Amino acid sequence: MNIGLKPVTRDNWEEAIKMKVKESQRDFVPSAAVSLAKVYIKPDGDDVEYIPFLIYENEKMVGFIMHAYEPDTANMYWINGFFIDQNYQGRGYGRAALAEMICWIKTKFPQCEEIRLTVHKDNLHARNLYKNFGFSPTGEIWGEEEVYYFSV
Repeated sequence: MNIGLKPVTRDNWEEAIKMKVKESQRDFVPSAAVSLAKVYIKPDGDDVEYIPFLIYENEKMVGFIMHAYEPDTANMYWINGFFIDQNYQGRGYGRAALAEMICWIKTKFPQCEEIRLTVHKDNLHARNLYKNFGFSPTGEIWGEEEVYYFSV
């Protein structure tokens, strides 16, 4: 498997917003369009920077993942809006993309000590993925989502 992260650009954004998760997962993760809107709107505050990526296997787009962070911090490095398109789920792309994103964050931000994400309380598949990868619950709950962390 050859998984890579490529920035969302004016050349690939339209294909990106066509990706979908299964109907049963739609309440668990925002669409790529909503995640891309966050880059401009900055709902988490003016200090948060967003970097959206598309997940590719070779030249085939299979998913979306976004990094959000607050500069000059050690623990405010987030994975947001992460999903694999419904046509490519169950093939190991999620785990491979998560590993690639963590590697990218660690390389780009050597001061990062902790990576965080949220997961919907009913999204058992994602919860298992994150726990098996080494993420742990912080104990914080944001609405329907639990905050997890990964020590770098």
